[in-house]
This record gives sequence, structure tokens and C-alpha cells, in this order.
Amino acid sequence: MNVSEAVARRISVRAFLPDPVPRALIAEVLEKAARAPSGGNLQPWLVTVLEGQSMARFRETMRARLAQGGPDPLEYPIYPEKLHEPYRTRRHRVGEQMYSLLGIPREDRAARLRRLEANYDFFGAPAGLFVHVDRRMGAAQWADLGMFLQTVMLLFVEAGYDTCAQEAWAWHHRTVDAFVGADPATMLFCGMAIGKRDPDAPVNRLRAERAPLEEFARFL
Repeated sequence: MNVSEAVARRISVRAFLPDPVPRALIAEVLEKAARAPSGGNLQPWLVTVLEGQSMARFRETMRARLAQGGPDPLEYPIYPEKLHEPYRTRRHRVGEQMYSLLGIPREDRAARLRRLEANYDFFGAPAGLFVHVDRRMGAAQWADLGMFLQTVMLLFVEAGYDTCAQEAWAWHHRTVDAFVGADPATMLFCGMAIGKRDPDAPVNRLRAERAPLEEFARFL
């Protein structure tokens, strides 16, 4: 598989098969991904992997947390407070496409909430990871995190596995931090579900649209 094929195959998978992901493979992917670009070679990523028994215990913890009520206060804005065009339309359109595939109408808020909570089960994935960053780091280092995460996802595609990067975990950072024993000097950026996609799940047919080249690039 070449890089172009991996990029084309990678999607945010939201329904996984229960087949386990070998620990040795996860370690190999993370080690390779550490070659991702990093300004000043800071390598600001801090990764915690859940699989097997740790994943089972975490799922129990999250079920109890969700039964208690609302989310934690966000430590960083996932989206700008007043999302303007064309970004607002892009965000809402991909959401509507996903709910359409799931057969959930706009007015069924209860069903949409239940679907949102599937995030906190890693969409059924057998393995997952959390990425933290030192609170003293800035926007440039957060960009480094993005390049690291993209490298991780493409390497999993190469190995025959799928992923879903999940900023939704920012809504439950206190639960995650307590479970993984995170250093208070670090902040949770996101989680990532890892496994094999369920080929029969309608939600995995979603292919988010991309803007045409002329909309985002100029050649001078």
C-alpha cells in the first residue's frame, strides 16, 4: 500500500468489530509515528493506550460517569464559539449525512444523544488511546500533535486497521485523567478508537465531502 492509498482509505470509523488489536502492533505503529514532523524536535505527544482488561475497566467507569449526568467544562474550544461560513455549513452537512445513514431524524433528540454517547464507548473498538500535551505548550505544538495523529492513523490503515480520532473526549477529561493517572501539568487533547471497521454498519458508508482544490488553494 502506498501513501495515497492509505490516505484514500482512511475514514473516521464509527462502528468496529470486536477483534482485538495486537499490542505489539500498536507499539510498532506508535514507534514509527514518532517520526512525524515536530518543530524543534519537541515531540509534545504523551500517549496512553487502552486495550483488553484496561479497556473493559474504563468502559465500566464511563458508563457510571454518563449515568451521573452532564459533561465536564471544556479546557479548550473544540470549535470556535461563532463558527462562520463556509465552516458552519461543512460541519452541519457532515452531521446530517451521518444521522441520515443512521436513520435518526433531526427532531429525535433522544436518539441523537444516545448516538453521541457512543463516542464514549470508543464506538465498540477493542483498543483506543488518549493523547495529552503539556499545558505550557502552544498552538504550534498542538499542530505537531495533529501531524503525529495523522501519521498514526495512516500507519494503522497500512496494517489493515481503522481508527477514529475523537475530540469528544475533551468533554470528559476529568474522568479520563483520573483513570489514566495523567499528570496535572498536562491536558487531554483527544482520544482515538482503534480496530477493524464493521463492514455492515451503515455509518461506515459515510465519506465526508472535501472542498475542491480551487476553494482552498492558490497558485501564484
